[in-house]
Amino acid sequence: MDAQHLDLLYLIVAAAVATYVTRFGGYVLITQLKNIPPRVESALNAVPAAVLTTLVAPAFVYGGMDVAAAMLVAFVVGLRFSTLRMLFVGWIAVMAIRHLIM
Repeated sequence: MDAQHLDLLYLIVAAAVATYVTRFGGYVLITQLKNIPPRVESALNAVPAAVLTTLVAPAFVYGGMDVAAAMLVAFVVGLRFSTLRMLFVGWIAVMAIRHLIM
């Protein structure tokens, strides 16, 4: 294994260890608290929206017209119908756009 591959392996291991330590540390910290302060609880309640944004925003911006249009269609459908219907309609939208336009 050459030095470049070894450096990459060290980087991956370091990132995995850092991820594990921060997740495990957060779990230990929260379990040691008798009651969670309101500001911490508010921050924890915001995590799902933040994670969703970090997953969806790059795909919306860089995924192309078909992906952006499918996301908009799925968003509108998701306001009214269940998650399964939203996913199904979004999938149909992206396939239709790819088939008809691209």
